Amino acid sequence: MHAIETTGRIDEHGNLCLDEDLPGESQGPVRVIILFPESDEPTEEEWLKFLASSPAYDDLKDPAEDIYTLEDGKPFVIDAR
Repeated sequence: MHAIETTGRIDEHGNLCLDEDLPGESQGPVRVIILFPESDEPTEEEWLKFLASSPAYDDLKDPAEDIYTLEDGKPFVIDAR
């Protein structure tokens, strides 16, 4: 059995609506496992707000830690041939 992972929402009618299209030929029967977030589980936005305000990263605000400039390193270019 081939598996993919995607996200979606359940609408007001109880229908599962995926956030993106399924890849390739996606016809026929499927097996679906639905994982509901725990009520006390933080959302991604809540996690990002927490991390941004966490004192664990305060040392990165120190100007002495800002050691890189745009002139450091080499540009990363994707060759689209």
